[in-house]
Amino acid sequence: MNLDVTYERRKTKPCRIGAVTMGNGHPVVVQSMITEETRNVDACVEQIIALHQAGSEIVRVTTPTLGEAQCLEEIKAKTREQYMDVPMTADVHHQGTKIAVEAAKYVDEIRVNPGLFVFKRHGSRGDEIGAEDADMRGRTEEDLTSVEALRSQLAYGEKEWQDELDAIEEDFVPVIEACKKFDRAMRVGVNHGSLSERILITYGDTPRGMVESALEYLRLCEKHGYYNLNISAKASRVPVMIAANRMMAMRIDAERMNYPLHLGVTEAGDGQYARIKSTAGIATLLSEGIGDTIRVSLSEDPIHEIPACYEILQALGLRKTQVEYIACPSCGRTKFDLPTVLNKVRDATRHLKGLDIAVMGCIVNGPGEMADADYGYVGAAGGKITLYRKRDVVKNGIPQEHGVEELIQLLKEDGVWVEPGQEAALNAPR
Repeated sequence: MNLDVTYERRKTKPCRIGAVTMGNGHPVVVQSMITEETRNVDACVEQIIALHQAGSEIVRVTTPTLGEAQCLEEIKAKTREQYMDVPMTADVHHQGTKIAVEAAKYVDEIRVNPGLFVFKRHGSRGDEIGAEDADMRGRTEEDLTSVEALRSQLAYGEKEWQDELDAIEEDFVPVIEACKKFDRAMRVGVNHGSLSERILITYGDTPRGMVESALEYLRLCEKHGYYNLNISAKASRVPVMIAANRMMAMRIDAERMNYPLHLGVTEAGDGQYARIKSTAGIATLLSEGIGDTIRVSLSEDPIHEIPACYEILQALGLRKTQVEYIACPSCGRTKFDLPTVLNKVRDATRHLKGLDIAVMGCIVNGPGEMADADYGYVGAAGGKITLYRKRDVVKNGIPQEHGVEELIQLLKEDGVWVEPGQEAALNAPR
């Protein structure tokens, strides 16, 4: 039985962010965010350039006040003067109308958070319900009933609900008009941890609440004739992030708002677990055809986020920016020190792009398991190795000490070898 392992990417509208287009069949876009204070212009420029050279195709800059928004003009100009015009996003949060309007003059995209951006607090009603909703695992039926009763008591009336929507529209329309005037993109970025009081009370601390929050802003954009949009629905818990994005894709497509989705697990932390956590969320959705741009958010120097992004895309076959190494886990049949040999092969070829190279310990399973590889390095009896091109033996009886040298010679003969240092940046934006 043939197993169909292909999947169809979700069909979306294009979203243009400077020179980068996401969605509408374009390659999944990689992005990151600088950590320098925005008022430190020269440091921001340096980090933006470093991230872009490493492969971040869009770079986000925090913009918490009007002062930071005004700094963006100089940051953008100096980056262009010293390097090139890097697609740049201004990250706007609290009560950000004036900030976003100012930032739209200079950068390529405005990111707004519906839970924080423009809203009117009427008190602290959401604090109590938010605490109750924070973790419903292990709750009894009585507990759940109590929470629902509390939510009912705190519920917004129809007029109060509409008044708040009207207030949001009043504050948000200038941002829409600025994005239209300057031809900027907008990301409507919802975070699980920052839903507005009204959404929290009505829908709870849930994926649905995240979706409904985004939809309100998307509808306002379309009402005022603005469509250069993308959306994110992020959470620190992977199951919540996955559920929110699945629901978001379903709901916006049903309303014919098929905008691109940005994927990420927020506040993932650092180290190996943070990378695994981000991969679990991002890769799951990408494998379902959901997602048009990604960020692996780490509590580290953001330069370290970029390889993780490209490795996720590489593993799913969505973008090939490096060599894919296929190697067996080793066993008693292995004819050489596989970890050492694999490292030697990797050190010699890691600068190349787009190749699949297999390093297999023995002839028993090697040829079959590496059938999809471009080249194979397979252990044989008597301290020898055999080189393959696809499924065909090219050279055999090669002493192990000359194996890597002979592999490089084969790559040269096939015209796919590039000397180290002469290649383009490994993950350079294209």
